[in-house]
Amino acid sequence: MKYLLKAERVLGGRKGEVIKNGAVLVDGESIMSVGSADVVGAHIDPNVKVIDFGERTLMPGMIDCHVHLGFDGSADPVTRMKKSTDEQLLVLMLYNARLLLRSGVTTAREMGARSFLDLVVKEAIEEGTAVGPNLLVSNRPITSTGGHCWFMGCECDDTVAVKRAVRDHVKAGADFIKIMHTGGFMTKGSAPWYNQFDRKELETATYESHRLDKKIAVHAHGAVGIKDAVDVGVDTIEHCSWVTSSGYDYSEEAAEKIVEKGIHICLTTNVGWGRMSGQWLEERLQNISRMKALGMKFIAGTDAGINLVPHDKYVGGLEALRMVGLSNEEIIESATIVAAEACGIDQTVGTLAPGMRADIIAVDGDPLSNISDLWNVDWVMRAGTVPDFAQL
Repeated sequence: MKYLLKAERVLGGRKGEVIKNGAVLVDGESIMSVGSADVVGAHIDPNVKVIDFGERTLMPGMIDCHVHLGFDGSADPVTRMKKSTDEQLLVLMLYNARLLLRSGVTTAREMGARSFLDLVVKEAIEEGTAVGPNLLVSNRPITSTGGHCWFMGCECDDTVAVKRAVRDHVKAGADFIKIMHTGGFMTKGSAPWYNQFDRKELETATYESHRLDKKIAVHAHGAVGIKDAVDVGVDTIEHCSWVTSSGYDYSEEAAEKIVEKGIHICLTTNVGWGRMSGQWLEERLQNISRMKALGMKFIAGTDAGINLVPHDKYVGGLEALRMVGLSNEEIIESATIVAAEACGIDQTVGTLAPGMRADIIAVDGDPLSNISDLWNVDWVMRAGTVPDFAQL
């Protein structure tokens, strides 16, 4: 189907790309033309469906670079996952995928699921038998025996096991690899500041991922683990908290290497950051401010599904990026084109331009002036298809 979408402002996805009284022409799954409404709409086919969004904003669909569809966002999502059958988890994951799309998230990186269920959800969305964002899946996160998220089912304890896990995931259809290099906050007996793998094991996972033409995302809270991830040359670092058993140990030297190597950082800011306070938050924000001053590339990702972070609160994570000093333009980039670059899909999504996939959202307001207006997404197009919000 062909659409001519018109609005008071069209955001291209990059800084400065704002078209007043703009329009987007869509044919099937692709964007054909973007520009002023007068030019784009001058010679359209009479069969084109015209939608005038008036004072709204049209912009690229947003990207959440860190979600867990199998967590329910309750106060204790781990317990529910452990008690659930695979069939029950699948129902939950399909439900959460709909919530993401309803929030304006048209692409998401699934950062760890049980029993390869993320592949089932991805395939169902692509076939049109389920509704949700375009998914990039990692299958089960690679962890150590009893390590963070061990209950998702991929425990490894040496380089041979790590190498086999990477190969198994790529064979199954993983879009990228996720490894838990340090412990985490949600797994009993797991300390976020301790490494779960030695340097050689992480190096093996990174080498094998890249050999198979896959990016690798590394969960790293601890300062030592972050330095390892930087040294072996991973693609994205998740959380990047710089924590130790007694506080923080931010390394300017390691941070500079992150910038030099072009590693993207997913801080996993989310709606929960608005509930934080005290010295822990203050020091975390100070460290992030130092990282930003170096020119670090931040990508939007919320860790959706973890404790009290439901999948329909994506914009809370963008609001939290204001806390760390990003401008509204920078936040929109982190949620669109910069996120797409980190995921290796910037030739397909992340901007509104001819030839790009038609992932487009309409926002009641102007997010360049007020990032919170992104709560007011009232129309979504994913790959040229408009879901019925009444069903979402």
